[in-house]
Amino acid sequence: MEIAILALGCFWGPEIKFSKLKGIIKTEVGYCGGNNKITTYEEVCLGNTNHAEVVKLDFDSNLISYEIILDYFFEIHDPTTLNSQGPDFGTQYRSEIFYLNNNQKNIAEKVLERNNKKLLGKIVTQLSLAKNYCRAEEYHQKYLEKK
Repeated sequence: MEIAILALGCFWGPEIKFSKLKGIIKTEVGYCGGNNKITTYEEVCLGNTNHAEVVKLDFDSNLISYEIILDYFFEIHDPTTLNSQGPDFGTQYRSEIFYLNNNQKNIAEKVLERNNKKLLGKIVTQLSLAKNYCRAEEYHQKYLEKK
């Protein structure tokens, strides 16, 4: 079992799309790349935490490769728009690949370069070491309970 963490705008739609791929064992929405280990929906929406909305994928690499997952990532969102996807605007909606090890980093660099050539150098997708991932649902629920 391996893990992929990807930011491609609001996480709900991509989570559904990725969940339908053969080899994706589990999906989870969350936040990654921010300054703190724990954050809330409200904090992320204010744009002060540097977290991105992400989909965390547990996948069976015997059924689907990390490279295929990244190719699909580039198919299902617009990697040429900075900090936005559709009607959603803000740094939390950025396009970013969070790698967990050097192998993922190397694959991501290759896929990013290949797709950037296709899109004439317009890709703004960032590539970063995963840090401060936290699940969104439990923190979002705590936020809703406070209201």
